[in-house]
Order: sequence, then structure tokens, then C-alpha cells
Amino acid sequence: MNISLRQLRAFLAVAESRNFSRAGELMALTQPAVSRNVTELEQALGVQLLHRTTREVELTDAGRLLQGHATRVLDALDECLLEVSGLATQRLGKVRVASSPTLSAHLMPRCIARCREQAPGIELLLLDRIQSDVLQSVRSGEVDFGVVIDPQGRDDLHCETILSEPFCLVCPATHRLARKRQVAWSDLAGQPLVLLDHASGSRRLIDAALQAHDAEAAVVQEVGHTTTIFCMLQAGLGLSVVPELAVPQAWRTPASGATTPDALASRPLLPRVQRDIMLVRRRQRELSPVAQSVWDLIRGEAGQL
Repeated sequence: MNISLRQLRAFLAVAESRNFSRAGELMALTQPAVSRNVTELEQALGVQLLHRTTREVELTDAGRLLQGHATRVLDALDECLLEVSGLATQRLGKVRVASSPTLSAHLMPRCIARCREQAPGIELLLLDRIQSDVLQSVRSGEVDFGVVIDPQGRDDLHCETILSEPFCLVCPATHRLARKRQVAWSDLAGQPLVLLDHASGSRRLIDAALQAHDAEAAVVQEVGHTTTIFCMLQAGLGLSVVPELAVPQAWRTPASGATTPDALASRPLLPRVQRDIMLVRRRQRELSPVAQSVWDLIRGEAGQL
């Protein structure tokens, strides 16, 4: 049966007031509109709910039965809707966010900690996934939104850039390039590279930069996480290009004195090549107020970096 809430509310207003005009005043509808809603309800149910006379309106047996049940059901519905709408003002609820690995490790922990501090009633649940899976989770509605590197084929997504960060070189601290304060992309020509694999949103940007600057190098290993890259560099397997966010601050300036055999160093790569970190959600679906507050919080934390 195709029965609307307006039809039920119109019927209950008439049942309570015993008058179509007064029911219209209660619902801010005209008397004919109330009458039409009740008539459509009767037609959908296949029974007469009201006895109509020129002087008054009386409930039939079916009308009295429906009045009792519908009153309880609509009261429960109103209570539920008030509770749900209250989530926005009370800042209560769960927000699911998917993020690619480097961002999960180096941006999202700050965001989760800040959310606990500023909005303890919100539970921020993080799904740590490769970028293609993050985008799939957003498109399927499994998560409220995602945090990714500038994605391709994003016509169905609403994207907002929250941070732009450069790529940099990471190498053993004893390597000759570590003695420079800045390194040209062309200096990487002929070097063995350990890079993030193609599941990473950064890899296509790194490959494009190497090609654009004639830095033909041998990719000796492809891995999924920067932590694995660093361990391979400490083992002497080569150099790497990684996003600056993944690099500890202590590696970014030339060290003085002796270094340990497994020490690593990071240097800026010139010309500067950046990756854009973006928040993404489905284009035609607005965020809930609670999810929007987490979106704004992540944007604010990224702005602090």
C-alpha cells in the first residue's frame, strides 16, 4: 500500500478535532487538502475511516483502530527523528573515514587525537587501505568520506584539496647526495630506487617527475609502505623518493659529525614537485552534520602542517 505520513497525520488531525477545517489549521493545510489526504488514505486501505455529516465527523470502527495504532507509531517516529536530529547539536555518532597508508600513518593519528579532544562524543573510525580501495569505499558508501592523493577519474566525486606537499629524496646518510642541501631530479639518473608501488596515489606522480627531468633510474624494489622503504634503504638497497610528510624531521638537515651505518637523510628535490592531498566524498550525497564536522577537523589539522 502506498500510504504517506501526510495522509496519516491528516487523518489523526481530523480524528482528534472531529472537523476538517480545524484539522487544516493544525496542519497548515487547506480544508480540501486535508479531505483529499483522508480520502486517498481510505482508498488505499479499502475501508471507510470516517462518517461525514454536515455537522460533525465520527470515526468508524476501522477509524478507531487505526487512530490507536497510528498515534503510537507516529509518536515513536517523532521521538526517533528528534533523537537523530539531535546528533548534529550534541556531536554524537560514528564517522567512518578511509585513508591511504602514508596519510593513515602521518596525518590521521593527529586528526583522531584532536577529534577525541574536541568532540569526545564522535567516534572516528579509520579504514587504512590502498588508494584504489579507499575510492571504492567512498563510492560504495561504506565510509562517509576518504583522504587520498589527487585521484584520476574523479567526475563522480567532490574533492577538496587540504594540503600540498613536495616529494623529497631519502638516502643513506653516507651517500654522496646526502652531502648536498638540495638535490636535482636529474641527479637520480642511474641510481637504484626503492619506490612505492603503483597502488599508491603518489607513484604516478613520481614516475612523471622522473621522466620529465630525464632521471632514468632503475627501480629495484616496489613496496606498499614507506616504513618498508626506509628499512630497505638502511640495508643499502638504494635511494628513494617519498612525500615529505613521511620523513622524520631529523633527517631533513645535513648532520654534523659521524653517522651510524643505518642512518638515513632526506633532501629537497628541485624543481619542486608536489602532491595534493584531498578529502573526497560522493558528489551527489551531502555529509551528515557529524561527518561534516570531522571533515572540517581534518582540513584544519592539515592546515597546521
